[in-house]
Amino acid sequence: MLNRVILVGRLTRDPELRTTNSGMSVITFTLAFDDYRNRNVGDSERKGCFINCTVFGQTAENMAKYTRKGSLVGVDGRLNQRSYETKDNRKVSVIEIFCDSVQFLERRSEESVSNPNANQNEYGFQMKNDSNIEPETNNVEGIDIAEDDLPF
Repeated sequence: MLNRVILVGRLTRDPELRTTNSGMSVITFTLAFDDYRNRNVGDSERKGCFINCTVFGQTAENMAKYTRKGSLVGVDGRLNQRSYETKDNRKVSVIEIFCDSVQFLERRSEESVSNPNANQNEYGFQMKNDSNIEPETNNVEGIDIAEDDLPF
């Protein structure tokens, strides 16, 4: 059986890094995303959805450093359902995602990117300081591709 979930959304609050009893880093966060439901052809109703996500280890530590409330992220993981009983004997069922990976999908603020003392890329990760590497150019004007060769 296959249990795979891929979602893109925004964090509803700043992530808070915690540590398990065994010393592993963990963050639990809520991902907000839009769900479009079609009632009639050409008519769609937009509804906000919220799902709890959990991430462990180095990914949790990176999220604590480089994301905040409103950050756009993509999560890839597996769906988990658990249930528990409240103090007033109600049974509660929770559906959440255990994230295998989290992708940061937007640039950090211009203030942190333009800091000349920081040796980080635009997403806030440490860059290797190697003066022999030439910067990649984004010049694609010289590519000759017929429209028939495009996959879309």
